[in-house]
Amino acid sequence: MPQSDQPQPAANPTTVARKSDRELTVTRAFDSPARAVFEAWTRAELFRRWWAPKSMGAVISACEIDARTGGGYSITFGEGPDAPTFFGRYVEVTAPARLVWTNDESDEAPLTTVTFEDQGARTVLVLSERYGAPEPLDEAIAGMRAMAPEQFGQLDALLASRGGE
Repeated sequence: MPQSDQPQPAANPTTVARKSDRELTVTRAFDSPARAVFEAWTRAELFRRWWAPKSMGAVISACEIDARTGGGYSITFGEGPDAPTFFGRYVEVTAPARLVWTNDESDEAPLTTVTFEDQGARTVLVLSERYGAPEPLDEAIAGMRAMAPEQFGQLDALLASRGGE
């Protein structure tokens, strides 16, 4: 059967939506159990393999994750003194169902919540970002629409390569 040159729709599409004037949601189903999807978000050695969209050429040069309530995270892209680093602390960690963290690199950064709805061999993930003001939301939605489908596609590939581990 010939291959099409047209991009094929993802088996599990990523949906980005404005929930309110200060909140966006990203929804995606994964064909893996919640435990495996949760681990990919909370183990640095797994997270660094899927988070940076390959098409952007971004490389995670450092990644530390202490996924417990009160723990922190730090993710650095690239090398050198000007390399951007994203960091914050975990407000809530309920394995394998829910993560809530701060984004402390900016006063305008959101509070992020990720839920993992366990459906047996399938997980519905909902990421929510709540901003303190409406202004940053339009840029955030555009960024999520540009990056999240590729990121979550990379997460799909990682999960498939691990075979539900």
